[in-house]
Amino acid sequence: MKRFINTKKIITALFCASVAITVSCKDNNVEGPVEPTPDPAPELPELPVPGDIHKYKAPLYWTIYEYAREMELAGIPYDQMDLSSDQWDAVIDMMATKFKPYGYNMICTDGFLPQKARDGGIYMSHYGSMPLKELVRRAKEKGLKVGIYDNPLWIKGNLDSKVPGTNYSLRSLTRNPQDKVLYPDVTDRTDFTWLVTDHPGAREYIDGFFKHYHDLGVDYIRMDFMCWYEDGDPGRDYPVTCGYGRERYERGLAYICESASKYGIFTSIVMPELYNDGELERKYCNMTRIVQDTNIGGWHHFSSFNRGKIYDRWPYADNQMDGFTHWSHIGGKGKIILDGDFLRLNKCANDDERRSQVSLQLIAGGPVTIADTPETIGNLDKFYTNEELLALNTDGFIGKPLSDEIDSEGSCIWYGTMSNGDVVMAMFNREEAPRKMGVNLSEIGLSGEYKVRDLWKQADESAVESVFTVTVPRHGCKVVKLTK
Repeated sequence: MKRFINTKKIITALFCASVAITVSCKDNNVEGPVEPTPDPAPELPELPVPGDIHKYKAPLYWTIYEYAREMELAGIPYDQMDLSSDQWDAVIDMMATKFKPYGYNMICTDGFLPQKARDGGIYMSHYGSMPLKELVRRAKEKGLKVGIYDNPLWIKGNLDSKVPGTNYSLRSLTRNPQDKVLYPDVTDRTDFTWLVTDHPGAREYIDGFFKHYHDLGVDYIRMDFMCWYEDGDPGRDYPVTCGYGRERYERGLAYICESASKYGIFTSIVMPELYNDGELERKYCNMTRIVQDTNIGGWHHFSSFNRGKIYDRWPYADNQMDGFTHWSHIGGKGKIILDGDFLRLNKCANDDERRSQVSLQLIAGGPVTIADTPETIGNLDKFYTNEELLALNTDGFIGKPLSDEIDSEGSCIWYGTMSNGDVVMAMFNREEAPRKMGVNLSEIGLSGEYKVRDLWKQADESAVESVFTVTVPRHGCKVVKLTK
């Protein structure tokens, strides 16, 4: 939202009001000083206009999530969580040897581990015991990029430090008694110190954040807990922040978009508000998550966790099938990328479940993010490296379900067109027994005879005309490419 203030008119009005009060007091023989009029609020700059921010395809990469989540489940305190230098080297070697040849070109941090600004800096310099500069150096030696989990609206440095290029202190960017918020009596939870985006220096702080990571060689930022900022996460019994309001939320996203574009950094919003049909996230972010955390992974995260339920605020859906279906209408060519969160294929019960998980990410145009570790990956890399499926990502393919009604038959059938005109269709069986599934080709805009290529078997099948039918195994999928 743009906010315009005519300072000249305000000053004139205040002067006239002061004169009127003085005259009125004299007329009524009232003695005593007149209360001073407060200074007008400073004029806020217009919001920057986003450029062409939806020109990217979804990333393929590895995340530390499984390591960190397992440490959490083991009861290790957050301030004691860490990865050793040898573990980082093993991850980098795994990605460089097993996955980089197939387009997976990045490793990424997540939350959980300590994220510290050290050596007098005001932005994060270390993730656990690992200096980010050193992590980037090791990754780039093997031809890999680095993504970082952080939020430009979090203040990590000493509050007496200065915002780069200004005389404003970090303390001046935090909430003060004059700030109008939704819950004045609520003190923010201590997890994060939040930036108030309409304070002087906020824009410069955010710009410095992205410059810091650009100079380190970071290509990707995952921004979490945004759903706390605007309204304190009202689904809880008690707000977790004072609620900084929608105007400040938009201003923050606009400044983030401006600086991320300036420094060539891809942004993903992890726990978004998505109010008004994702209005602000679609406008300012490259990618947004549309489902609950991966947690234990497997079929639980893909299909069964609170299946068929859609909520009125984050996380909206608790499993990937419901999340991708519900939000499919906001994705597409030239639109925001939808993120189904991480894959832990070692937590799946069988190979059919593994094929379903990888297929949905690619058919929906989302990222494929490996959370399996060098210790748990085994021979599961073969599911991540199916070149005929990965061709969808290379092509920038984005499919849609026949229906975005949750748990409908149409929500289990996805399709889309590649840049060469080939049509790719996927059928997902979410049930506990094999199912015969079918679709009239006219439903996906096709007529006549088509050659059929099974993308998992990597084999041609009999040509089809009018109706395509197949028996899909329990928890499995069928993904085919149809060529005229």
